[in-house]
Formats: sequence, structure tokens, C-alpha cells
Amino acid sequence: VRGAMAKPKGGSAAAPTPAAPPPTKRLPAGAKATAGLCVFIAAMGVVAQQAYDIRMYAIRDYGYVIHEFDPWFNFRATKYLAEHGWHAFFHWFDYKAWYPLGRPVGTTIYPGMQITSVAIWRAMPHYMPLLGLQPMSLNDVCCMVPAWFGITASVSLGALTAECSGTWSAGVAAAAIMAVIPAHTMRSVAGGYDNESIALTAMCTTFYFWTRALRPDPAVADGRATKASVVFGVLCGAAYVYMVAAWGGYVFVVNMIGVHAAALCACGRYTSKLHRAYSLFYVIGTLGATRVPPVNWAPVRNLEQMGPLLAFVGMQLLEYVEVQRRARKLSVLQVQLLRAKLALPIALALVGAAALLMQVGYFGPLSARVRGLFVKHTRTGNPLVDSVAEHQPANEQAYSHYLHHIYHIAPYGFFLSLVRFTDANLFIVLYAGTAYFFSNKMARLVILLGPVASALGGVLLGVAADQLLVRPVARLGSRILRLPSPPATGAAEAAAAEGAEEEEEEEDRSGKDASASAKERRKKGGKGGAKAEAALGEAWSHARALGALAMEGVELVYANPVSCLLRIALGAYAVYWCVPRGREFYDYSHQLAEGLSQPQIMFKAKTYNGQEVMVDDYREAYWWLRDKTPEDARVMAWWDYGYQITGIANRTSVADGNTWNHEHIATLGLILSGNEQKAHSIARHLADYVLVWAGGGGDDLAKSPHLARIGNSVFHGHCGNDPTCSNFGFYRDRSPTPMMEKSLLYKLVLNGQRGVAVNSSYFEHAYSSKHGKVRIYKVKRVSLKSKLWAADPANRVCDAPGSWYCVGQYPPALQEFINSRRNFKQLEDFNVKRDAASQKYHEEYMRRMGGGAGGRPAESAAAAAAAAE
Repeated sequence: VRGAMAKPKGGSAAAPTPAAPPPTKRLPAGAKATAGLCVFIAAMGVVAQQAYDIRMYAIRDYGYVIHEFDPWFNFRATKYLAEHGWHAFFHWFDYKAWYPLGRPVGTTIYPGMQITSVAIWRAMPHYMPLLGLQPMSLNDVCCMVPAWFGITASVSLGALTAECSGTWSAGVAAAAIMAVIPAHTMRSVAGGYDNESIALTAMCTTFYFWTRALRPDPAVADGRATKASVVFGVLCGAAYVYMVAAWGGYVFVVNMIGVHAAALCACGRYTSKLHRAYSLFYVIGTLGATRVPPVNWAPVRNLEQMGPLLAFVGMQLLEYVEVQRRARKLSVLQVQLLRAKLALPIALALVGAAALLMQVGYFGPLSARVRGLFVKHTRTGNPLVDSVAEHQPANEQAYSHYLHHIYHIAPYGFFLSLVRFTDANLFIVLYAGTAYFFSNKMARLVILLGPVASALGGVLLGVAADQLLVRPVARLGSRILRLPSPPATGAAEAAAAEGAEEEEEEEDRSGKDASASAKERRKKGGKGGAKAEAALGEAWSHARALGALAMEGVELVYANPVSCLLRIALGAYAVYWCVPRGREFYDYSHQLAEGLSQPQIMFKAKTYNGQEVMVDDYREAYWWLRDKTPEDARVMAWWDYGYQITGIANRTSVADGNTWNHEHIATLGLILSGNEQKAHSIARHLADYVLVWAGGGGDDLAKSPHLARIGNSVFHGHCGNDPTCSNFGFYRDRSPTPMMEKSLLYKLVLNGQRGVAVNSSYFEHAYSSKHGKVRIYKVKRVSLKSKLWAADPANRVCDAPGSWYCVGQYPPALQEFINSRRNFKQLEDFNVKRDAASQKYHEEYMRRMGGGAGGRPAESAAAAAAAAE
């Protein structure tokens, strides 16, 4: 103050005038955000390295080997695309699968992964030499795709979390968790060439573009659309198209975005920005989705996709009203009345149209898997779906297994996300609740919970790091080094600015047309109404000012040096507490990733003397089929192994994991679980060889109860009056039931053991693998007439003359048997009315599977597995 006093030359003192404060050097407004972005990008390099490393156990231990079952079909389809080209791929009717019917691969495959892999493989010769590297084979590319996309999914999830939470720290923490969390690595280890491995990248990228499109723009007022809503709305639609091409889980993505958009409208947060983003996403995404063969017109026909369509229609209505509001300067009450006036007739028209379309069977039914997500019991009524373990509900053990410590900290991140209410943050909250609900219904969907659990864990860790370490250290550092404090000292100033912006927007909505609507207001309420409105606005302004003052007081205390020191001390203790637990999570994730990296088609085991050996029985058996059987040989096996039979052995399989034809799989189940003589009378028309998994440890006997149930679902009476086939299994003393003892499967698996012998006039033993894991039998007295008839193209039924879509038929010798099947669609499709017998069968199945009287005694899979051992 003393330095600011000035004396005139005349000697008399003039009034003191405050001197201008010295100029302070402030960073540009975007410098802090730019610095955060740079740190985020640098951290993503570390995340990428960790995500890559944890997925490479399979390559280091087993080499470039495709894993399990489904990946072998994906690899075979990728080779077909690379060798035959785009057109042939989408017109591929595969007669090596689902004999004698075949499978129209071109219209039943989600081709995103195949297209991606071939594109990478074709591009490699152009850029790999520039890096001093040799191009990879197509097999090696397919093995590496899951690891590469594990990196991109982690980075995309980090960007999504940062966008929703508003802090780069949360994004970094979320990406680091996502890189190693078992719920992600379970489907993305190298060699696990499955659709989910690229789908999570597509899903997280779609969600990021969606939330980014909703970011507010300070330069745009009155609820108008922003440039970002258009740009990122288009990108969101494009990313969604890739998601559709990659995986059938796209239904979750479109519904998640539709629910979020509807929730924003319900919360009164509708703007033209939301309209542009959602409309562009939905139009581009839906048009692109209809070009994916298995999807076709499902977005406008399937019931599980009607919600997003209704949200799109509602969005157009809201935008029309919004345009009218701005053009005619409507008040809030007038806006609501116009919305109601338009919504009522549109809703009635939609209900009438839906009722009419339902009558003509326009809408497709909910699939058994989707329907199973909304029922109280753990069974869908479809024994084929119920036979898959990952379709059963998840439990706390499953969550702890795949999420570990994140399962316990994610709820805290969820509650922190509730505190910060923004358009984008609401998405994380809704995503968390929805993913938890569905994963609780089906264990397989834990994969959808992995990203949001990582995001919520990142929110907790990131917010804690910001509040306890980053910001207090930065503030104390600025004081010690006498650097300028960050602009906007408190929440009060931010709240005041926000309040001013909202008041300005409110004025734009209702105040600008005061003179134009004065006469209307006089008619409705005169000056009294205007005064009441002014008083209400003044009261609201006072309330905002008091809130801002309170927040400024809190901020002053919070930013006090003593408070900063306490926060730093608390942060140091949090680091001390978190580091060992973080190490536990990291080590556990690597340990589980190593276990998940076992290809299953080959594995390491120890002999009785402790020597470690590589058990490669399965591939060796398929190689034997490839090398020792005719090229037109047909191999019958349970549907699990069909993809490996065609992919490795290059032989025709009777069924595989596509499971598109319930009745055909039921026929296979009947043959394997039926008595030897009857099974041979059918198998001789369909197969040259029968392959079974033996040797215990998840062999065919462990699966056998499911085979019988599925067969009985189409051939009623196969198991008597019990739809759960409790008479097909083992007693508690591990002895087989009479039905099991007579079955073909039991004799093929245990031939030569426990006094069991297969009738050599029906089936001749041809091959046993080194460790006894696989047995192959040659079918005796094969019907050459039926084989030649099925191979004749003239006996296939085409959808049009000269078409590529020509379905094979069962040979005439089996027609009477095939006609005895009861179509399972009567039990699954609500568009087809059930008859009394089907209804009774379904009710009895659900009652017994639920533990009702007469249910499963000792024929559980566990008992069967124990007997097999």
C-alpha cells in the first residue's frame, strides 16, 4: 500500500490511489488440459506394453496355435476369405459342416474379425519391411489379433473414462486396470481368435464417441446443436457398424445408448445436441447394421431392438418442439403442452401399428438366451442353451474370480460417479447398473462388466489421486515457488459462471419475447403474473448466490496450506495401503492369464513320476483323420468338436458350435445316447467315422446328460416321461444306469475297460491317441446309396434357380425317422401357439430342472465326470 501512495510535485498530498497489480504470467486456458492429455498419452504407452505382455503367455509357451473350438471356425473362415475373395465369402455355402444340410456361412457369420485380419495380413508386406520386420503368416496374424485389440480396448476404455469423469487421472487408472483385468483377458489372450477379442474395442470406441458427442460447448447457447455432436455422432455410428460386424453383442450396445438418450430426456436434459448425436448414430448405425448378413432387418423387427427405435422416433418429436420453441419463443408451459399434444396421437398410432404387425408375425421372437435374462429361474426351457455352463447365472465367486479387488472398489467409484451429474457421467452410471444386471443373469456376460468395472475402479483411484496428491502438491508448489495460482480459485466462481450461463439461456428461452407476448400474458394473468415470475427469478438468483458463497467458503478451507498438507498425508497413507493390494491384483491377473492362455486343444500335464509332458492328443487325432481317411469322409462327433474337425482335419462334420439347427443336434444327441443297434441304423446313413473324447477330465461321458436331454426335446419318449432324462447317467456308486450302459456313447468311450465292449459288427476301433484322450471308430456297413444321394447337387433345395443358397436334405432312407421329430420351435417361438403336449412337456422340464419331485438324482455332470475318471 505504501508503494502505491503518490505525491504531487506541488507538495500537497493527493488522495492515495491503488497501483495496478504487477502483471502475472498465466498459462493459456487450454494449457492445463494439454498437459493432462500429454501425460495421458504417455501413460497409454505403458498401458499398451502391459496389455500386450499379459496376453503373450500362450505364444511364449505353446507357439502360434489357435485355441479351443470357435476360434478354429473363425480361422477357417478367415482363410476362405483370403483365398477366395469378398464375393465368394459372402456366397459361401459350406457343405463340410452340418452334414447333410450344410451351412450358409455367408449369411450367418459376423465378418468383422475376418475382414480385419485379412486387411492386416494384406497390408503387412507393404509396411513391415520398412520396419525391418518380416511379414507374418495368416495363422500368426490371427493368433496376434486378440493381443493387439486388447491394447486398443484398454486405451479406448481409458478415453471413455476420462471423458465421463472429467479427469485424466481416472482415465489412466481405468486403462491400466482394463489392460490386465481377467474379465478382459478371458477373451483376448493371443491365440483366442474369437469375436469378443475385437468386439470390446468396437464397443468401448462406440461408447467413447457417443459420450464425446455430448460434451458441452461454451460457445453454443440455447440448447442448440454443437459441431462435436455432429462429428462424433457420425463417428459413433461408424464405430457401431464395426461393432455389429464383429459380434452379436451389438444388441447391448445399441440398447445401452438408447437407454442413456432416453434417460437424459427424462431428466430434462434434452437439447438439439442430443438429437443430432443420437439421430446420426442411429441412422448411420442402423443402415450399416442392415448390411451385415446375420443382422439384415433385425433392427426394425426384433423385439430386443425396438427400444432404440422408439427412442429415435421420440427424439424427432422433441426436436420438432425444440425448433418451434426457438422460432415462436414458447414458454416452458407451452413447450410441455405442445409435446403432450403431439405425443398422444403418435403413441396411439404406434400402438395400433404394433398390434397389427404382431398379428401378422412381423416381429421376431426373443431368443432363448435373451429371454433367459429376464426370468427368475436359471433355466431357459431350452436344454441346448442350458447345457452351456457360461449361460448360467454368475455369482459372487465368479465376480471375484474375474474382477478380483476391482469387484470391491468399483461400488465406491459408482457412488462418486453419482455425485458428478453430467450427460457423459450418467452414461457410466447406467452402463454399470445394466452390465451388473445382465452379468448376474448369465456368467458369459461378465465380459461386459469388465470395462465398466475398470472404469469405476479408475474413477475411485483417479479422483483420490487428484484430490489427495496432484492438486494439493500443485497448490503448495505454486506457493513455495511463488507461481501464479490456478485461475478460478473456487467452485463458487465456477458455480456463478454456470448460473450466469443458465440464466442467460433461460432469458433466451423466455425473456426475449416479452414484448411480443405481453398481450397474451395480460389475458392470462396481467401484471400480477409478470410480478410473480420476476419474484420467482429473483429468489432463484439469491439462492444461487448463497450457494456460491457457501461453496467459496468450503473452497477456501479446502485450499488452505494446512488442509493441503493433511490431504497429502492422507494420500501418502492411501498409496502405502494400495500398493501391496495393487501388486496382489497384478500378480493374480498374470497368474490367471497364464491359465487362460492354455489352448485346451493341447496342454501341459505331469506324469506319475512328476515329469512334465505336452499332451497334444486332440490335434494328433485330427491330423490322423486328415492323413488317413478319404477326403470325403464324414465324421460324427458331439457338436463341440465340429469346428476342429473341419478346421484341422479338413473333413466333413455332422454338427458344430454354430448350433443353428436344434433338431439336427437333437438327432445327433439321440444317436449318441441311444442304444448301440438303433444308433448304428441311423449313423450308417450319416457318417463314416465316429469320434469321441475319452480319458476323463471333461470327456464325453461328463457331457452325456445334456446329450440325452437335447435328444429328448425333439424325440419325446427317448427318456420315457422324464424330459430331464434322469434315467440316463450314473448312480452314486459310479455304476451306470441301464439306459447309460446300453448307450453307444458309453461303449465307445469305455471300450476295452470295465468289461465294456463295442459290437465290432457296427463300429470298428480305428485310432486311439497317445494318452487316450481321443478315440475314433469306423462305421461298418455304411450306406453308400445314402452318401451318394446326399452328395448329388440335384438333391439340394435352392431358394431360387441358379442360387448359391442350396440346402442339403436327409437321404430318403432316413425320412421316416426324421419325420418323427417334434419341431422344438413350438416350444421357443411365441409366434407359434403351443399345443397341449408341448406345453405339458415344457412345464414338466422346468419343474424337474428346478429341483421338483422326480428330478435329477445322481445323473449330474459331476457324477458322470467322476464315473468317467
